[in-house]
Amino acid sequence: MTTTLDSGPSDDLGVAGARRRGAELERSIRERPGTFRALTGDRPTGRLHLGHYFGTLQNRVRLQNMGVEMMVLVADYQVLTDRDVADRLTERVEDLVLDYLAAGLDPGRATIFTHSAVPALNQLLLPFLSLVSVAELGRNPTVKDEIAHSRQSAVSGLMFTYPVHQAADILFCKAGIVPVGQDQLPHLEVARVIARRFNNRYGTPSNPVFPEPEALLSAAPLLLGTDGAKMSKSRGNAVALAATADETARLIRGAKTDAERHITYDPIARPEVSSLVLLAALCLGRDPHEVAAGIGGRGAAALKALVTDAINDHFAPLRARRAELAGDRGHVRRVLRDGNARAAAVAAATLAEVRTAMGVLY
Repeated sequence: MTTTLDSGPSDDLGVAGARRRGAELERSIRERPGTFRALTGDRPTGRLHLGHYFGTLQNRVRLQNMGVEMMVLVADYQVLTDRDVADRLTERVEDLVLDYLAAGLDPGRATIFTHSAVPALNQLLLPFLSLVSVAELGRNPTVKDEIAHSRQSAVSGLMFTYPVHQAADILFCKAGIVPVGQDQLPHLEVARVIARRFNNRYGTPSNPVFPEPEALLSAAPLLLGTDGAKMSKSRGNAVALAATADETARLIRGAKTDAERHITYDPIARPEVSSLVLLAALCLGRDPHEVAAGIGGRGAAALKALVTDAINDHFAPLRARRAELAGDRGHVRRVLRDGNARAAAVAAATLAEVRTAMGVLY
């Protein structure tokens, strides 16, 4: 059984509303974690980095360990628009699963699966597309941003319909909660709108087919990359979870700082220095102001040395687990095979319910 809170008006899913309802969700999860199902995932565009870990992976493992049923999607169909990634898709998918396992996701408690292996999930895309207009998709700010950053001369239909595909990802398993960053709220609102419209058209007030999923906004702070911009796989400014100690040291040595020698934690006035301080604090489990005060006037070199040691010490166990797991790619494939089978069974049951509600069982 899955649980979701009573859904309010759709405009309550703005950032302020999502944070307020997220606090309610956290209380409910602590009280009865086993009644919740969460859907989360990533596109396999490269190895995960420290921003992913502190932004999402830690929270997924936390929810899993609390007893929430986790569905973790490797969105391989959503990278078909990127030829460079698609040409090495098997390797990218397996690398992503290795990062998941090394970070602590347990395939005995979390279902890890791929788009391409769950055909019933993808069949939901067609009826869902009938419930939204082209204009609504065109107004979606996240779609606009993805198109702007795609660097492609023409936009494929797949990229344009990402929000509806993500709605299928969420609704196929009737996930009640979706851990997201605030930039993904427009996508989640599409899923809520589709659930509501499907229920109005094909369900009954007493027996809706889909719950309206709730956002669980991440409280994780933004980590900047080594160039001072947002940490990103595509920008080459990130420290990968799988990086070696030497690679980590080289990347941190090259990180952007500023000309002021005395180290302080001031994210507005000194974003690059403060991001490094924050990274050390997250790894050390300390307050960033305390970390900055400990360095004081010893300058950026001392800060970078501290950050490097903190990262390497904190992630040494994860990197060791990942290296061990990477030696048995067969295990990674078994994890996916088992997860795909579980997800396919859930999707088949939902598709049968959808077809029954629509009256298209022949």
